[in-house]
Amino acid sequence: MARQPEGPPPPPTVQKLRLRYAKRGPLRFASHRDLARALERALRRARVPMAFSAGFSPHPKISYVGAAPTGAASEAEYVEIGLAERRDPEEVRAALDASLPPGIDVLECVEALGPGSLADRIDAATWRVELPGVAPAELAQAVEAFLAADVVTVEKRTKNGLRDIDARPAVASASAAEEAGCAILHMVVRQVTPAVRPDDVLAALVAVADLRPPSPPRAVREAQGRLDDNGTVADPLGPDRVASTRCQGEPATV
Repeated sequence: MARQPEGPPPPPTVQKLRLRYAKRGPLRFASHRDLARALERALRRARVPMAFSAGFSPHPKISYVGAAPTGAASEAEYVEIGLAERRDPEEVRAALDASLPPGIDVLECVEALGPGSLADRIDAATWRVELPGVAPAELAQAVEAFLAADVVTVEKRTKNGLRDIDARPAVASASAAEEAGCAILHMVVRQVTPAVRPDDVLAALVAVADLRPPSPPRAVREAQGRLDDNGTVADPLGPDRVASTRCQGEPATV
């Protein structure tokens, strides 16, 4: 007979909260593992009544969705947490934000009322990449060449080593702009496997147009969500935010 953990099982999850947070400034260089540890410590400091998994090694019920790569800033990181006791989402947001280090900012918190998981609501991301030292016209020509190509092969490092990938299909749209004399690349990138990240797209611009920025690019993920037929990335918290407003004071079904 299999061994069973001693003591009663952990309390069930009675509420799920979905949070959007930003990583800014020097914290953009923190790894996903470092950010996860910081979040778990902040949840304890904020006294958020987390639900835990069963078994011999219980862990808090936290689900991360599509973490931005190390070195990239983000205004749209998402996480879902399970609570053993009901709490007001805004109170959780404020307490958690105060418990996190500067540069990790909790921007929104809503109760999960809609069907499906948070991951089901995200299949694309919007990126803004600053390219210091690159002429906007040069970037525009490189973007045009990239979009006109059917296949753009780049070398990507994966956990299984280097491999060639086609970066073109993952990019739903891309455009060049200029802000304060700096070339800006705006793009919407689909979630694919293996993931195509901003550095992969920049490598693709090297491949098609030999675009080589003289200074390190600065990438910011501006949004995540589901990509609609118009090329717009929908807010993954939107339906829950509306439902939470309509059902204020009513018990939620979780």
